[in-house]
Amino acid sequence: MVSSVFADRPKKLVLFDVDETLTLARQGASLEMIETLQTLKKKFVIGVVSGSNLVKVSEQLSVHGRNVISDFDYVFTENGLVAYKLGKLLESQSFINHVGEDRYKPFVNFILHYIADLDVPIKRGTFVEFRNGMINVSPLGRNATIAERNEFEAYDKKHNVRANFIKVLQEKFPDYGLTYSIGGKISFDVFPHGWDKTYSLKHLADEEFEEIHFVGDKTQPGGNDYEIYADSRTIGHSVDGPAETIRLLKDSFLKA
Repeated sequence: MVSSVFADRPKKLVLFDVDETLTLARQGASLEMIETLQTLKKKFVIGVVSGSNLVKVSEQLSVHGRNVISDFDYVFTENGLVAYKLGKLLESQSFINHVGEDRYKPFVNFILHYIADLDVPIKRGTFVEFRNGMINVSPLGRNATIAERNEFEAYDKKHNVRANFIKVLQEKFPDYGLTYSIGGKISFDVFPHGWDKTYSLKHLADEEFEEIHFVGDKTQPGGNDYEIYADSRTIGHSVDGPAETIRLLKDSFLKA
């Protein structure tokens, strides 16, 4: 049975990706988006699932006087490896404990050498970001400006920098049991098999939701929304930016 805390709403959950779904990449949510989500919350249980950590998710969704932890019933950061339900931390997992320091060191050394030799138009900083449940790799560097991110995205579409990088890592480290997932404009995530966004669904089993909807933009194979979008436990919705998400919610979820 659904827990009493959700008894005022149908047993239906809507989960959202963040970048290019609720917000433009690495930008704050608009007031219209926040208001639309608060209206949705009156009718559905809602949650977010992101590969980013809580700091970054909060920067984008704790805006206009709001707080992401209280605004959403579920907050799944780092693909659900760090999970919150009604503001309370459920559990966390560790990438480094799973992989092991002795295997992680040569892996990250190879990544840094590869990026050093990579010929791309510009490079900035923070090429490998270590997170609790994964690492994020950016050939451009995560310190790039929004304009530089957009320029790299266009370059990457022509030259497949990230896809080729992933292919090299898969060939070099075939026994590491890692999944590589392209997300956003400038980077890709690396995490153990099964630690994609479907990991967040394990936290929902006790609620026995009748429907679990997922809304995301990187829903194609290889995108970091693909696994949860295509999972048999979810009803997937693919969008191309926050404006389309708002239209989807108003047309399909908020109609009287």
